[in-house]
Amino acid sequence: MRWPSLFRSAKPTPRAQTRAFDAAAGGRRWPSAREYFGRHVAETTAAAPVIRARARHVTANNAYAANGVAAWESALVGAGILAASAHPDEGVRTEIDNAIDAWSRECDADGLTDLAGIQSQVARALVVDGEAFVHMATDADGLRLRVIPAEMVDESDTRELPNGGRTVAGVEFDAYGRRVAYRVFAHRPNEIFGTTAETVRVPAADMLHIMRPAGAGQVRGVSWLAPVLLRLRELDGIEDALAVGVRVAALHAGFLTDLNGTGALPFGDDQIGSVMNEGLEPGTVRVLPSGFDVKFSTPAQVQQVGELLSHEIRAIAAGLGVPAHLVDGDLRNANYSSLRASLVAFRQRVEAIQFQTLIPQLVRPVFERAVTSLILSGRLDVSGDPADALAADYFPPAQPWVDPAKDIAATREAIDGLLMSRRQAVAALGYSVERLDREIAADRAREARLGLTEPAAVQTQSGGDNADPAA
Repeated sequence: MRWPSLFRSAKPTPRAQTRAFDAAAGGRRWPSAREYFGRHVAETTAAAPVIRARARHVTANNAYAANGVAAWESALVGAGILAASAHPDEGVRTEIDNAIDAWSRECDADGLTDLAGIQSQVARALVVDGEAFVHMATDADGLRLRVIPAEMVDESDTRELPNGGRTVAGVEFDAYGRRVAYRVFAHRPNEIFGTTAETVRVPAADMLHIMRPAGAGQVRGVSWLAPVLLRLRELDGIEDALAVGVRVAALHAGFLTDLNGTGALPFGDDQIGSVMNEGLEPGTVRVLPSGFDVKFSTPAQVQQVGELLSHEIRAIAAGLGVPAHLVDGDLRNANYSSLRASLVAFRQRVEAIQFQTLIPQLVRPVFERAVTSLILSGRLDVSGDPADALAADYFPPAQPWVDPAKDIAATREAIDGLLMSRRQAVAALGYSVERLDREIAADRAREARLGLTEPAAVQTQSGGDNADPAA
């Protein structure tokens, strides 16, 4: 009796080795070599100029892209990210804040805006171009800031340097990989009479490069619109085709058919031009002779057009990282819960970019450079440890409330329950608690000086006529 073949001792036929990860496998599901992403430095350096040009074009011509960029700009900066001095001495803090306020109104080298306006330009460039450059220069009037276009930093300058460093897309690194300078064109690209293409070496201490890298080692930024540029272009094509289809359907064109194949005209030669070529007027009735028929064009209509367009817009909003209603402005299907959930997630993303990108790369360096410049110029007299003079707290603009009454009540309960400090609550509103307290004290002093009566609720809380004597 023989054992079943299942128990026979035989070497199995070796099987071909395959990838355990489907994402790393080949075949028909990953047929194109274009679907592979190489090193961030090489990929982004080569693609950034083309993507930037297309992103600028689509932002200027596509309503959805323009709305999405504006949503990011207003959410990131709003009325401006405030830097308030954190010096241990209250008097010095007030002096530094006042000096910075005065300087921020005149800091624009072009004289067109103030510090908040420069922050807004940077935020817009960060979204559209993927990066922003701010040149900090000191002249007879003090420290001045100028936002320069990304293409002014020579993207074609990539080479090895004799000192062991290198230049990558206009950014110079030393032998230790630290940024030491930028190669900037001497003339603006839009100058009509610019005749030279020479670059100027600007030290890294005088140039701020604001970008949000997508991966380690990335040198130049890539537009945030990169994931949706193709969809935006396709959406424009779909809408154009639909518009043309509607116009063609409204033409009501007719075609005369010779059923008998005789080829004779149904009307006299004198009537052909008025009847057949000029069309039919409303209410006109024409009798065709025997053997002729008229067929009118009926262009086929695309089914579920609205759902298709809505899906494309939602995909564009997801690629931009903003709620869909901030892209298309459509709130017909929105409710309180959906709006609040989408805005909470969006604000978390905004807060991460503010504190991880804008504040460390723009707001903090500008504040420290401005305070240093004011001290060296004699416009600000601060003694003691220099580090104390450069310390600051940073307050992004307050995000609008979805339900102000509920949000304020929740904040008050958190403060009363010792789950939040008053400083934290005021900071969430985009203010400095010390500035707020000074303003409130000034208001109370003015009211007392003018003999203004406090509201009954305030009198009760402060021990007025309606207060409980036992309390």
